[in-house]
Amino acid sequence: MTTTTLPPGTAPVRPEFLLSSIYHPAADDDAAEGSTSRAGRPADPRAPTPDGDRNPGGRKKFSKEQKKAQRGANKGRRFGKVRDELELCWRVANGAICEYGAECRFTHDISAYLAAKPRDIRLPPASSLTDTQPFVATENADQSAEEGEQSKSSFDFSTTCPYFEEAGECRLGLKCRFLGAHSRMDEKGVVTLVTDEEKKSRVALTNIELNQVSAETLKLLRQKKYPRPVTDAYLKELEAANQVLHGAEVDAPALEGETKEVQLDAQQMDGITVKQSSENADQNDTPDVPMRFSEKKRLHWKGKTYLAPLTTVGNLPFRRMCVSLGADITCGEMGLATSFLTASREEWSLVRRHPSETIFGVQLAGNKPSTMVPTAEILGREFAGGIDFVDINCGCPIDLVFKTGSGSALLDAPAKLGKIIVGMNKALGEIPVTVKLRTGVKDGRNTSHKLMPRLNPEWGVGCITLHGRTRQQRYTKLADWEYIKQCVDAVRTREADEGLSPVPIFGGGDCFSSEDYWERVESTGVDGIMIARGALIKPWIFTEVKERREWDISSRERLELIRNVRQFASSTQLLIGANFERCCGGGLQYAEYGLTHFGTDTAGVNTTRRYLCEALSFQHRYVPIGLLERLPARINDRAPAFKGRDELETLLASPNSQDWVKVSEMFLGPVPETWTFTPKHKSNAYGEESQG
Repeated sequence: MTTTTLPPGTAPVRPEFLLSSIYHPAADDDAAEGSTSRAGRPADPRAPTPDGDRNPGGRKKFSKEQKKAQRGANKGRRFGKVRDELELCWRVANGAICEYGAECRFTHDISAYLAAKPRDIRLPPASSLTDTQPFVATENADQSAEEGEQSKSSFDFSTTCPYFEEAGECRLGLKCRFLGAHSRMDEKGVVTLVTDEEKKSRVALTNIELNQVSAETLKLLRQKKYPRPVTDAYLKELEAANQVLHGAEVDAPALEGETKEVQLDAQQMDGITVKQSSENADQNDTPDVPMRFSEKKRLHWKGKTYLAPLTTVGNLPFRRMCVSLGADITCGEMGLATSFLTASREEWSLVRRHPSETIFGVQLAGNKPSTMVPTAEILGREFAGGIDFVDINCGCPIDLVFKTGSGSALLDAPAKLGKIIVGMNKALGEIPVTVKLRTGVKDGRNTSHKLMPRLNPEWGVGCITLHGRTRQQRYTKLADWEYIKQCVDAVRTREADEGLSPVPIFGGGDCFSSEDYWERVESTGVDGIMIARGALIKPWIFTEVKERREWDISSRERLELIRNVRQFASSTQLLIGANFERCCGGGLQYAEYGLTHFGTDTAGVNTTRRYLCEALSFQHRYVPIGLLERLPARINDRAPAFKGRDELETLLASPNSQDWVKVSEMFLGPVPETWTFTPKHKSNAYGEESQG
């Protein structure tokens, strides 16, 4: 029997599935994590050769400069909205009267709009998905003949609209790309919209997204007139406390050599808490009874699964999919405090929550109390009952954040961090404040074992999450779980000495299987593990953790997760876990979740397409465990070139961004000529931007 020797760090794919011992260039998560979304196009050193071979001579073909050029991020990506060729006024599209009349910049001519509108998209039923090309079963002859007769019309009355199916009406009206599902046309060609009143009443309280910021709130923020009584009082007292300390800031030094000064600052902040509680109790805009740290809502998170806040991909549709697969705790993408205060609509959209997210938090990044505390006060006032916790990002390593003193820079400014935590605790009322950390800033200089024991006793943190890497290390080495255990022990020791209730502690780093998860929970004493990259690559990891098993998910099951599982959980025989049907049988999945969130019009469809491709840019890294010689799989192993057990599995493993676009076309229709997708990682860019 012929054996194939793979380079160290390569996924142990069984020989019969190997196409080459050369592995795909690894995606550089470090560089991509620091990329922006502004303008720019990538230069691609991996353009196909004329014969179509992307790498005919293997890795040795590339020079050192070429290898460097193909790593990292495509910086400055831009994704413009794709709109209808003729745009219909949204008021008219929903049967209302436009107050602008003839002065409206959008057309009111419904007939002209429908004539120019592209044909309705049809979401294929789950039963039509196959693991062989073309992966979606073709329609029968009768249906094709009927389509031929209607080819001049944009309507497809056999389609289904995800938003209408969920809510009983479609908020996009005539602009919907699934219009045939909720409209009727009489003999005269007049189109009327239909609603399902029974479904509307049934889902009104279960599927409406929460935490919608009002236009009035945004207006007050832009005008800098939003009332902030708690913040104003706290900042004044901070200023007074600084004057007591001779006007000197106590947050410049690093942890080493500053213990005495920082402890004094913490005592001053305790005094501030008592003072404000007694002097400001009668203010109209403050609570009648000020909240004490001991009265904060306690977080009982032991044993719960936690999806990390994830930039770009961790949006509401993705979180909703992970919840259906077993995630208990979710957190929105990192938002900048300064952007919240300047009324950025993009930033305020990050607090949106789906009702299925039973424990939901918002993550903030900032560098001083004067921005973090007012943001927390506004969040607590506007979304009381809609936010379960607010997380402070003390782990973001990217330069754009770190150089402003935010993210992981706060690890070296514990006095400033303490002021931020105390102020946010006061501003948020009963909503707990949590903190996400790294082990330190520089390699070889871990500091979290000194900082973590102070977070709850001195500043009232409700939960601590520690990623087992330094800021400098990024993803270049494995997470240090031995150090995580050391930090947990330090926290528990102080709690025992002072008779304090234990604060939940979550670890993080390199968790990629159920075996990884439970072994690390048991060996380190953490209450759970925050899962980040593992969830991006295999969202079903939460099912594996809940059921304590490794799931050899089939290619068709993966495709159905991309589309939906309405009929999936009850029909497949491969899902032996009883919990899966409870978690996701009856829910919609990524494409449908994206459409209901971003919209079913042309712009919403292609925004969904963009984020679906972003998700596939991580999911293609998954090597099916049925192809591996040993388990568990390791997240940092590079995948060699391999073929799947069927054609679909091979397609889903493709690192070519053009293939991800093809997958999107199965559910979202043909790609418009003006739409392009630039992958986050340079190693996935083949030729020009992927497009239709």
